[in-house]
Amino acid sequence: MSHLSDIEIARAADLLPIQQVAEKLGIAEHAIPYGKTKAKVDFAAIDAARPAGNGRLILVTAVSPTPAGEGKTTTTVGLGDALNRIGKKALICLREPSLGPCFGMKGGATGGGYAQVVPMTDINLHFTGDFHAITSAHNLLAALVDNHVHWGFEPVLDPRRISWRRVVDMNDRALRQMTIGLGGTAHGVPRESGFDITSTSEIMAIFCLARNLAELQQRLGAIVVGYTRERQPVTAGELNAAGAMTALLRDALSPNLVQTLEQNPAFIHGGPFANIAHGCNSVIATRTALKLADYVVTEAGFGSDLGAEKFFDIKCRAAGLAPDAAVLVATVKALKMHGGVPRDDLQRENGAAVAAGCANLGQHLAILETFGLPAMVAINRHPGDSDGEIRAIADYCRGRGVSAIESRHWAEGGAGATELAAAVAEAADSGSADFRLLYDDDLDLWEKTRRVAQKIYGARDIAAPSQVRREFDRLQQNGYGNFPVCMAKTQYSFSTNPQLLGAPREHIVEIRELRLSVGAGFVVPVCGAIMTMPGLPRKPSAHDIHVDTQEQIAGLG
Repeated sequence: MSHLSDIEIARAADLLPIQQVAEKLGIAEHAIPYGKTKAKVDFAAIDAARPAGNGRLILVTAVSPTPAGEGKTTTTVGLGDALNRIGKKALICLREPSLGPCFGMKGGATGGGYAQVVPMTDINLHFTGDFHAITSAHNLLAALVDNHVHWGFEPVLDPRRISWRRVVDMNDRALRQMTIGLGGTAHGVPRESGFDITSTSEIMAIFCLARNLAELQQRLGAIVVGYTRERQPVTAGELNAAGAMTALLRDALSPNLVQTLEQNPAFIHGGPFANIAHGCNSVIATRTALKLADYVVTEAGFGSDLGAEKFFDIKCRAAGLAPDAAVLVATVKALKMHGGVPRDDLQRENGAAVAAGCANLGQHLAILETFGLPAMVAINRHPGDSDGEIRAIADYCRGRGVSAIESRHWAEGGAGATELAAAVAEAADSGSADFRLLYDDDLDLWEKTRRVAQKIYGARDIAAPSQVRREFDRLQQNGYGNFPVCMAKTQYSFSTNPQLLGAPREHIVEIRELRLSVGAGFVVPVCGAIMTMPGLPRKPSAHDIHVDTQEQIAGLG
């Protein structure tokens, strides 16, 4: 294999015109081109033409993330390409990248090596404008909230109890907390507020859970923006905001069609974070894909404790989806880190550390077993991984009665993942899935939160200050007890301490805040020190991104 960078590989790709990609799915007449290599898809027309969707749904998830990388998106793309290689009609569904991580620590988010979706730079930067539409709709509501307060309209919002903040699709710690409305009466009512990143917006969550335009507008109207002095909720619908917000989102709600390096179709739509949102691509994209393909491969953000749990308990619950199989991605380097090896020493062979780190893999496998899915481990092999280290992972999985399949899709594309694809198709077709949710709707909010902490995170219990406990009780009494919980927690650990790697047990999950997302239909327990507005690292990826002398974007990914 050559030593080309991801962006160099993507730039050299031979791309089909997007209409030809749509023809592979039989939907050329429903594809609305955005240039030569991107399109929006008229999902409503597809729903009308194909009322049933019988494809097999496969979730790709991963061990707890580390700076060494796991390759979940890369594996999703490689598996989709491999399924098509072995004669299966497969379609992948991914989230859209956020500009914040692209310019921050993570870089691009379109896969890697020879398992990528393209056009890479377009997808990472602006794409078809969905993120901008969501940002605009969110901030329109924020402007209408402040205008409502300025003119003293009914119902009268208490400025101290306005919960709706603003968003921007960029990491910017300086915007986390601020005072707005300064400069005199002509500039509004002074109050404390701040910014979150767009991927944490409730509108992003709603966008990805709505099944059609009518449901989108209904959910937007249900958003609670704040409270009166009597602590009665005030909604976006009461501010007459839902219609204008829906107008901004109308075109964005159609899924985006692109292709892989191997010219296979891919939907990329919506992009909520998984540690502070539900971490799944849109329900619309997934349901449309199930009508068009025999196998739909999707991913959920971060490890199975965050993205997969929310995929099951929030997305599948809301959309009536029942997945057929799961793939858990692991790498040698990630497991070394979970086995106690510092990042600077990961190049050195250390089978013992890999074996120790498999405790983290084991807890993730147990999570998938909890939801009743047949699961296998995809060992995402990279150059430099030794046979002994790969064997340590395979031996551990064999001891648990789970298949571990070495996959070389990063270096070889779909050809390197055909064994994995055959095993996944067999599992998905076997009918052995006994999918079940972690909790019933009627379990109260505190107990739902405790169940996630104990059954998924391996915690001894949860704890919260008295005012947060009272908020749990208040939301329960006000009729929100049937909502699922969307846990906001660090992605790096099963605990709320990002430094506690491996598979910690018997820890306490501290709930510091409780947020209500009525439009999205869930309650958010905020755990530990998690932030809804990330900051940039000491050396952001933005330092390496530039336009070269050929006017090509370089340094992205």
